[in-house]
Amino acid sequence: MNFTGTFIGIVAGIWLTHNLLGALIGGALGFMFDASRQQSQRRRAPTQGGYISPLFALIGAVAKADGRISEAEIAIAERLMARMGLDQTQRTIAVDAFNEGKQPEFNAAEVIDELRQWVGHRRDHAFPVIDVVIETVLAEGNPSPEKMAILRQLAFALRVSDMELMALMAMKGYAWNANAGGRSYGGSQGRTGGGYVPPQRSAQGPDPYAVLGIQRDTDDRGIKRAYRKLISEHHPDRLGDLPEDMRRRAESRASEINAAYERIKAERGFK
Repeated sequence: MNFTGTFIGIVAGIWLTHNLLGALIGGALGFMFDASRQQSQRRRAPTQGGYISPLFALIGAVAKADGRISEAEIAIAERLMARMGLDQTQRTIAVDAFNEGKQPEFNAAEVIDELRQWVGHRRDHAFPVIDVVIETVLAEGNPSPEKMAILRQLAFALRVSDMELMALMAMKGYAWNANAGGRSYGGSQGRTGGGYVPPQRSAQGPDPYAVLGIQRDTDDRGIKRAYRKLISEHHPDRLGDLPEDMRRRAESRASEINAAYERIKAERGFK
């Protein structure tokens, strides 16, 4: 954070009042100005893409959530910038946002709200955003409770249910194990125990029922309903102006949904 305003406020306070109290008051006013300017600059950043600044700030916060940032997490941020095709200005915004997000005092709730505003009511935009953040959450393997707490806070803000988040994790090969861990992931939808365990993919891919966000005892009608709902939200024709990297993620998820549905149909023998 730039403290130029704070310094000027202190100097002005001393010059006007010639005492310590004046310096403190001037410094406080200057600090408020600096903080307001920084917030304004960050909120102007979305004009470069609507999502770059809050997204990379959140990625920085997730990476730092367990106390340290690993080389794997930095590499993921770098790859994401490359895949998004960011120009130099946008890359600078992304790097600055990532560095801001990793600060101890950073409030992830603010950028989550910015992402919520950018996504709006477009659930087809919400899932690719969450998918990007999941990459950082899983950078070091089995996700920590601290990282999952931020991820689930984001999912809740974007109106993505706990079951839908579990489906997204299942696409990465991670399955929920009620006996794993034992610490809460927090948030309004927080579980009181258990955790995600490392990739559980079989030779055929992830659990198709988990991908569709349904239980194995769901009847055929319920399976068809879940499939139609998911594919309508992730169909490539509905993605609009979604950034190219996120579009590819959405298309990949649509393919996973179709593959999961076909596996279940073959298993159950219905059309």
